[in-house]
Amino acid sequence: MNFIVTPLVVGLVFYFTYMLFELFVRKRERLFLLEKMGQNLIPPDPSILKNQFSSLLPTFPKKSFTGLRLGCLLLGLGLGLFVGLFICIDLSNSELSENHREREMFFSVAYGSSVLFFGGLGLIISYLIESKSTKKDEK
Repeated sequence: MNFIVTPLVVGLVFYFTYMLFELFVRKRERLFLLEKMGQNLIPPDPSILKNQFSSLLPTFPKKSFTGLRLGCLLLGLGLGLFVGLFICIDLSNSELSENHREREMFFSVAYGSSVLFFGGLGLIISYLIESKSTKKDEK
């Protein structure tokens, strides 16, 4: 399971670094808005603020496919672990190697490759479902 720990730690470090920068940027935006409102005692028109900060605000599609993406990814990861288990059972039954370290290396490669393959396959399937759904909505 060491093959999962390294990408997980790297991902968490990048995620929390991103969130820290986002926190400071949002704080600066809020202070800027308060300063602008303080200059004008009359509250600004919301449409002006929306046009002024429209590039900073994220735009979300009408339909959110986050659940579909996450579901397909987790389904692919689970299927990859399941297939990796069968590969490891097959490798342990064969007389591939008597060396314990070499056998463990084969097991980790089997688990890692099957998890990554089926996780990517799950994301590709979710992309195809999303594109089909958006094309259907556009018509």
